[in-house]
Amino acid sequence: MQLLLDSAVIDEALIAAEWGWVNGATTNPTLLAKSNLSPEKTLEKLSQCFKGPIFYQLVGKSIKSMKAEAKLAAGILGKQLVLKIPATELGFRATSQLSKKYTCAVTSVFTSSQALVAHASGARYALYYHNRAKRLLENGHDLANELVQVLKQTSTIVVAASLKTPEEVVEARLAGVQILSTNLKVLSKMVQHDLSEAALKEFNRNGIGLVSQ
Repeated sequence: MQLLLDSAVIDEALIAAEWGWVNGATTNPTLLAKSNLSPEKTLEKLSQCFKGPIFYQLVGKSIKSMKAEAKLAAGILGKQLVLKIPATELGFRATSQLSKKYTCAVTSVFTSSQALVAHASGARYALYYHNRAKRLLENGHDLANELVQVLKQTSTIVVAASLKTPEEVVEARLAGVQILSTNLKVLSKMVQHDLSEAALKEFNRNGIGLVSQ
């Protein structure tokens, strides 16, 4: 299982990386626009923050431009690069070609059939939006489990993004999702509980250890 930061803000990446349990980052064009650095510099900084995967979403409108863009991204991120490619007719065609050279993730998956095509196209990852699926699809609450089941015993791994609360992170994991991506606020909330703080205060008040408190 992996937890990823869904952000392109370097200050947030530095915080998440310092925790030691966030493995990498997912970005998209909207998130990159929130960085105060250029996309090139942002990706470079993210690769320095994390040792794990950095997801970059292609914005090219043709196979030719996507190939050129992928080459640029690979020059910055190297083996950390995961190309995010939208689940469209063009996107699947691009994936089938780019996956021969790069690690690819088909993104914005909303059906199990799209997940199957992602696998057939050579994608390493199928990324879906957990919260958006729950809100907008009639069977949205079941999508995570369906994707996990349909890709079971294949080489394509489900990634959950758009996780808005710690509870949604747990929902996705209980459905069998292995890679979970969310923002810094949700990640920080995942470690917090009032009873944990109360227990710590009690230990500090009544206990002793190898060093003075």
